[in-house]
Amino acid sequence: MTTITRFAPSPTGRLHVGNLRAALHNWLWARKNGGRFLLRIDDTDRARSTEANVDAIRTDLDWLGLNHDGEERQSLRFDLYETKFEALKAAGRVYACYETPEELDLRRKVLLGRGLPPIYERPSVDSVPPEGRAPHWRFRLDHDVMIAWEDLIRGAQHFDAAKLSDPVIRRADGSWLYLLPSVIDDIEMGVTHVVRGEDHVSNTASQIQMFTALGATPPAFAHEALLTGSEGKLSKRLGSLDCDELRSAGIEPLAIAGLLARLGTSDPVEPVTGLAALAETIDFARFGRAPARFDMAELETLNAKTIHMMPFATVSERLPAGMDEAAWTAIRPNLKTIAEAADWWRIVTGPTETAVADEDRLFIAQAAEVAATLDWSGDPWHALTGALKASSGRTGKALFLPLRRALTGLDHGPDMAALLPIIGRERAISRLV
Repeated sequence: MTTITRFAPSPTGRLHVGNLRAALHNWLWARKNGGRFLLRIDDTDRARSTEANVDAIRTDLDWLGLNHDGEERQSLRFDLYETKFEALKAAGRVYACYETPEELDLRRKVLLGRGLPPIYERPSVDSVPPEGRAPHWRFRLDHDVMIAWEDLIRGAQHFDAAKLSDPVIRRADGSWLYLLPSVIDDIEMGVTHVVRGEDHVSNTASQIQMFTALGATPPAFAHEALLTGSEGKLSKRLGSLDCDELRSAGIEPLAIAGLLARLGTSDPVEPVTGLAALAETIDFARFGRAPARFDMAELETLNAKTIHMMPFATVSERLPAGMDEAAWTAIRPNLKTIAEAADWWRIVTGPTETAVADEDRLFIAQAAEVAATLDWSGDPWHALTGALKASSGRTGKALFLPLRRALTGLDHGPDMAALLPIIGRERAISRLV
């Protein structure tokens, strides 16, 4: 059987890091198993869904490298939902309800006041529908069974159906809620694995009975722990951190993937050179049930490590004009974001404000004379420092720091042995004079 996963965002807003994590894990699982990863736009909420958000979802997935093998839109499948709904209604698995939200809330409070679980009480067969009130619709659970499945992350799961409320599947205005259309689509799309957050576990219990009622075998489920903030509790910040913000911060897609693929697992977070390497190692048995901690500082650190592994060919179009592979190799270890390459390139090409302490002026003048005599086709930095060490007696910081300051205007930066040939003979001598 071909492995088929899906990512099913609602285009009512932008994708945040929790959404990205779910999309990534579905993509990785499909790729690891040689299967298909499908994008399903869950746009049944016509009032809040926008085409701008649909476009943004596609753009964000493309930016992350999560190419999909097919796309469906729920707004184009209403006829299918209607057909399946009528079949369930005919089979007695769907029934009309007429309570208002206020009436349901009052009923819940009464049950809680009696020390009873707030489970929806089905109307009696003799109840008369209120005149002039349109019904909403619920799926009738089979209360005589224990709902069970082997979750790929959480292990054996058991729900007593008698302790679950029949879920609402359709509103009084005819619009659909999430549960039933999702099941219908998973069946029609041949989805074999559903990877999503643990907040859907109780939904899964109800949906398993919907699969059965529609004559289908439920897919395998993997419910992963939700992300928490670095402060150790659920953070509103995580619900608003989207790709635009990550891009603006200079975060690389591979760094995001590298972190989100490992959060919640027993595997170390390490920089990777491609998504294929992550796909090879994804294993839901290695996912834990404890909340997965997302730390922006950890992402920024991983981002720098990821950039330090990037070859010139993958970044050349994003670098300043004139910056070649040698310059990239020299500057790369000092970057936290690729945008910073432009700052270092300005230091290389100048003009640069240099600072020479009074006690170093004679030493720097001597360095200019030595630099003019060097063979710059070899290793000018070690030739320069070697000659100056012999003539001045300086060593260590007293030797290297004044030269770095005079040549770059900074106390720190790339390895000068790699940087000085890129600065070049004429610019270097002019900075030392």
